[in-house]
Amino acid sequence: MRIIDTHCHASTIWYEPVESLVDQMDRNEVAHAVLVQINGQYDNSYQFECERRYPGRFASVVLVDAARPDAPQQLEQLARAGARGVRLRAAMHSPHADPLALWRTANSLGLSVSCAGAADEFAAAAFEEVVAAFPTLPIIVEHLGGLKAADLTTPAGIDRCARVFGLARYANVYLRIHGLGEFCTRNMPVTAPFPFDPAGLPLLRQAYDAFGAGRLMWGSDYPPVSGREGYANALRLTQAQFADKPAAEQALIFGGVAAPVYGFD
Repeated sequence: MRIIDTHCHASTIWYEPVESLVDQMDRNEVAHAVLVQINGQYDNSYQFECERRYPGRFASVVLVDAARPDAPQQLEQLARAGARGVRLRAAMHSPHADPLALWRTANSLGLSVSCAGAADEFAAAAFEEVVAAFPTLPIIVEHLGGLKAADLTTPAGIDRCARVFGLARYANVYLRIHGLGEFCTRNMPVTAPFPFDPAGLPLLRQAYDAFGAGRLMWGSDYPPVSGREGYANALRLTQAQFADKPAAEQALIFGGVAAPVYGFD
């Protein structure tokens, strides 16, 4: 099975340089990774440098400053430089004549959108309107849509889950799942072999039931994951939750879905 990590960060001024990521990938037999630009960093040159230094290993998802009047033109330049996607916030609208200018530009350029946001943003009717407006634009909802184990315990949270997972009715929406430490509570004391309270695991089952293996993709969230369960556990413990699924479906979730979206085929 070819594993593709669809959500990593690499930087020389925040988090870690790419060499640290490459080491984790090699240790865990991860073939490719998607470099997703960190929030607040609009200079994407380091990500392109990483692609040049490791040919075929990485794809770059860039960030542009939506407040700039020339943001669509900047995105066009980045696409010509090789960007495979752009990171936009779910509630992001350009403060100009066309509030959806960046969404529209990404769509026209054939890019994907890696979509950041809190659960309330993904659950909002305004985000669903954006999704519906661009039916051919691949939109990848990051971080399990911002949902947490606590969302399974209250009426408001259950409704939020239903709204986020309800986005699966749009064929262009994908859901990115990360390590269990993002949405499960760590046991105290930490216990082996499974260090989490399993109360949050139904979120993964609901995600699978809604999107199916064909629109789920795994991403480590490296290096922030190092402050949770760590890279290897984020991969192996998440894989274990899908061990009862057919091998072909596991291959989709952990690489097959991402390959055509990010140009690794």
